[in-house]
Amino acid sequence: MIPEEYKDIAPYEDHEFEAKMQELVREPGFEHAVRYVMPDVNYPEFTDGLLKVTTKHDFQRSVMVPFLEMLVMKTTAGLTGVGFEKLDAETSRTYITNHRDIVLDASFLNLCLVRSRHHTSEVALGNNLLIYNWIEDLVKLNKSFIVKRNLRVTQALEAARQLSGYMHYCIGTKHESTWIAQREGRAKDSNDLTQESLIKMLTLGGGGTPIENIRTLNITPVSISYEYDPCDYLKATEYLQKRRNPDFHKSQRDDLFNMETGILGYKGRVVFTAGECINSRLASINTDADRQECIHAVATTIDNMIHRGYHIFPCNYIAYDRVEKTDRFADRYTEDDIRKFDSYLNGQLDKVELTDVNDVERSFMADMIHMMYANPLRNKLAAEQ
Repeated sequence: MIPEEYKDIAPYEDHEFEAKMQELVREPGFEHAVRYVMPDVNYPEFTDGLLKVTTKHDFQRSVMVPFLEMLVMKTTAGLTGVGFEKLDAETSRTYITNHRDIVLDASFLNLCLVRSRHHTSEVALGNNLLIYNWIEDLVKLNKSFIVKRNLRVTQALEAARQLSGYMHYCIGTKHESTWIAQREGRAKDSNDLTQESLIKMLTLGGGGTPIENIRTLNITPVSISYEYDPCDYLKATEYLQKRRNPDFHKSQRDDLFNMETGILGYKGRVVFTAGECINSRLASINTDADRQECIHAVATTIDNMIHRGYHIFPCNYIAYDRVEKTDRFADRYTEDDIRKFDSYLNGQLDKVELTDVNDVERSFMADMIHMMYANPLRNKLAAEQ
């Protein structure tokens, strides 16, 4: 049984599963979402299948894995997992990845784990995404735990202690791996850096010194590389809107559309590269080290491993050379690669729905997209120095 102190953020337990699933399939919003993602679905037949599932494990294996394999087939040129076979399948870990997609970072990670005969991870998900009650039910049925956002300072500290305690409980008592992104919100420019506030949160649980608490989590960085980011034009649009109006903020509808685009948009080749547990790299940090020194060292280590693990595609080399105004990597791409990237780029910019976009603003958005594709290579080069 989940301790009461974690109950409101933890995934549903198996004894709750059937009742919660019965509630979910009756939700009109859930039906609408299913039909949107799977237009040809026979919904009554689909829900009959869901009602036969009785545990989170079976739900993931019999429902989510086939769905994700279908999504990979329809929206990518292949999902490749690298390095997972080197991980000890019996060790519970905290997977930390760069943040490429609101929904699919953890979903594709879990698919890579299943393919490699590892247990799936429990997934940290911000409550800002839980716009409807049925969405919270769905994610809790799918092994997600909740990260409380946008709280007052005193509430935020208590929520951080609760979250850290639950993640330590997962690793140490439940023997379940967890996943959390390296930062709150995606890096629009793809300059992926770990927020030190995340590491600070992770040190709050465990009962030892900060470095001891970090080591018990068996943090394992994973690098996510997309050939094409289907949300790149949406991020470029947001850059333009902030340029026009520095006080611009995305709406809830914008967040939903970003989620839909990320799930259903074309991604090209997708590569998830698992690194090793960071504990051996932290061996030089004394258990009595200053807390801030420890936090900074952990964040820097995670960044270095994620950056080293990037898979670089021709579009990244092209974008880097254009941003840096060089031909340093001209041998890594062909004229055909350039034509394909330019065709893709123009097609993405044509999707921008803002009115009265002039040539200067379109060029600005193109520059922003080039920056998004150049930054992974920039970071990889710096990490490998």
